[in-house]
Amino acid sequence: MSNNVLLKAIPKVDKLLEHPDFKDLSKKVLLPLIQHHLETLRSAILSENITTFDENSLREEILNEYQRIMTPSLQKVINATGVIVHTNLGRSLINPESFDKAKEIATSYNNLEYDLEKGKRGERYSHLSSLFTKLLDCEDVLVVNNNASAVFLVLNTFAKRKEVIVSRGELVEIGGSFRIPEVMKHSGAKLVEVGATNKTHLRDYEENITVRTRILMKVHKSNYSIEGFTSEVNFSDISKLAKEKELIDYFDLGSGHLVDLPYGLTHSEPSLQEILKDNPSLLSFSGDKLFGSVQAGIIVGKKELIAKLKKNQLLRMLRVDKVTLSILTADIENMLLEKYEKIPTLNMLFKEVSTLRNNAQVLVDTIKEEVSSAIVETTTLIGGGSTPNKKIPSIAVSIEIKNYSPNKIQKLFREKNIIGRIEDEKFLLDFRTIDMHDIAYLSQSIKCLATS
Repeated sequence: MSNNVLLKAIPKVDKLLEHPDFKDLSKKVLLPLIQHHLETLRSAILSENITTFDENSLREEILNEYQRIMTPSLQKVINATGVIVHTNLGRSLINPESFDKAKEIATSYNNLEYDLEKGKRGERYSHLSSLFTKLLDCEDVLVVNNNASAVFLVLNTFAKRKEVIVSRGELVEIGGSFRIPEVMKHSGAKLVEVGATNKTHLRDYEENITVRTRILMKVHKSNYSIEGFTSEVNFSDISKLAKEKELIDYFDLGSGHLVDLPYGLTHSEPSLQEILKDNPSLLSFSGDKLFGSVQAGIIVGKKELIAKLKKNQLLRMLRVDKVTLSILTADIENMLLEKYEKIPTLNMLFKEVSTLRNNAQVLVDTIKEEVSSAIVETTTLIGGGSTPNKKIPSIAVSIEIKNYSPNKIQKLFREKNIIGRIEDEKFLLDFRTIDMHDIAYLSQSIKCLATS
């Protein structure tokens, strides 16, 4: 077929747009795809790279590319890594009941900033403060969009062009290369490092206090631990010194928890109650780590200090919306009622190994005809910048597929949105983080992979 004949056979853009295959599709997305494919086809004909083409195949190519573009990149995955607060997989799960309450609020007009009693403008933070202060037995609470924002807001409000004293061993870098010294610099505060990497004493804080000092700050070592010849200053001592010197004592806790942790972890990380006994000026932590709720930065402290934080113009950029407030409120209600089983993070953390083993056996029984599998005793991490280097017991199922390496199996599972891990040259599905509702999908996916 000659080039001229082929060129004349190229369908018109309008004709393709109106084809039934493309009915109800977004023309804004579809039009450039059609134009690109037609131009590519035209160039291939002119350069004599093709001698024929099929319009049905052309439409199929366009449709496939359209579907790739329109498929959301943010998708549900099954977390089979065993890491409960997995930073890369969305951290803490949201309780469905809490989400349903938030949905009702968010899909209706609501009194986000309206005082129903007084009939005038209200404050969005008031919806949380009464419940939160009862839960934590504190003076006041402010919620921003994450703990990094909380740290920035505190430093910018109280230490702009002033000094903040921090132990050299606590200058942490969290995920994404966010570093405490950089956050401090951009907040306008001046960092004063004290002590050595492995040892800091109370006198190091006291000897570095000047007329420019505003805050004595402690930072939780969220993703590492220092062992051996070490010492650090308890926050209670820092708090006492700050009060004596009429300074602000501030603890960036990172991952705060309410309940005594299982598996001997209670003393590895201070609880919120333990820290609040010292009546700190300010304390901040993440809402979606061990607290087990939605992403938020929660600032707890003195009423007069929280009031000053609310007056900072930056707060408007860092504030949370009605959905976050609604979910937090519902979760706090459950915590006040001690219904911790309704907090998914705590539910997974406290699940007994025997229960995990029983759940794993259900999967093994359903796939035993298709693949080689075994129940494995293992350990995992809580994750999310909490209890660094402290492992908890778990149960996993190892999966072997003939002629496939563990890395290949891991890749195949990822393609089905199942994220497992490799340990001792075996691909594992860790049941510490697998919900029973997901077993049917896991079983179906494994059978599909085994027969493909």
